[in-house]
Amino acid sequence: DNQIRFVKSSLWYHGYGRPELYQLPSDGSAGSRELLLAFSWMLHRLSLLEQLLAQNRVRTGDETSVCTCEDDLSNSQKGPTEAAPECGLGDRIDIRYLQWLNGRLRFQWQSLHAQHQEHCKLLHKIHLLTTGSHMDQSLGHFSVTEAELVRHPENYKQLLQLLESETMQLEAFLEWKQLEAVYWQWMETVLDNMTEEGNMCKSQGTHVEKSSLPKVTLCCPWADSLNGQIERLSRDLLTLQHQLQELVTHRKAAWAEKVQRREELQKELLPDTARKIQERVELKLLDLCAPKNHQMHGSCRLVLRSRHPASIRCVPKEAVSGVSAAEVSRELQVKQGRLKRELEQLQEECRQRLEEIAEGLDGVICISP
Repeated sequence: DNQIRFVKSSLWYHGYGRPELYQLPSDGSAGSRELLLAFSWMLHRLSLLEQLLAQNRVRTGDETSVCTCEDDLSNSQKGPTEAAPECGLGDRIDIRYLQWLNGRLRFQWQSLHAQHQEHCKLLHKIHLLTTGSHMDQSLGHFSVTEAELVRHPENYKQLLQLLESETMQLEAFLEWKQLEAVYWQWMETVLDNMTEEGNMCKSQGTHVEKSSLPKVTLCCPWADSLNGQIERLSRDLLTLQHQLQELVTHRKAAWAEKVQRREELQKELLPDTARKIQERVELKLLDLCAPKNHQMHGSCRLVLRSRHPASIRCVPKEAVSGVSAAEVSRELQVKQGRLKRELEQLQEECRQRLEEIAEGLDGVICISP
């Protein structure tokens, strides 16, 4: 039961929104096709096999992850906002507990940062002491794994087994890529069959409901008067709904007209010179915030250089060309400045919105911080 609840919670966390999976019994007696659909969704959405290959590959010991890509928050913001099934928190949460969790998280983050700094110092020491010992002149020094093998040569068998295991996984991945199209064709048929079965069940349920309604009127002599009252109430509700829709459309049209008048007024009051300056500033900001083509993403290897104290050499794509740590730092600083400008713009919009709301409140004085 705990494993099944954990699987459901994990799928919900990653954004899997099929309700039939979460309605399965917790004893594992049914739902093999639902699990198959969820597994296929993870293969496609999360790139599950690629992540497993990246986690199980042999590490050199002096690697780091670099990512200067733009964060795609649109998909995460569109996710479900309901509580997770069978594991949601209660209606009331103590604020002191949240403060304690926040403090614990900050303490663990500081501990992790200190350990990372210590790791960088030891890595720099290994690279400095082994400079000029490597056969590859593009590297010039040993990695952590190579230095460990020099100290303990008897561990080469274990490293050889790990490399053979990684080779087998890569061969299996290549075989999967050749047969992947057949798998997805099969999954389309499974999904079509489940959709047809669901439609049949819904149609049968509606038929049963419709056939069960007349039996009530035959057994109960007072059902006719009750049905008449229900019909009158339904007509009244429909009339109110139509009136409400007309009122909403009228209010929307009036509001749109007010907004249009305000925009025209602002355009008339704004001088031409100020408008030109504003357009130039917006164009410069767009050029500054434009995404660059040389965005870095993935695992990279740290390599010691004589001119640059530390630089990053990207292993997956290019083995010769590298990028310096100063360039990565500049890229991250530009991204930080862009995010700060976006934050200030959002804060200004929120402040203006709050001022508009405060103007409509009578007898209330709002003082901005």
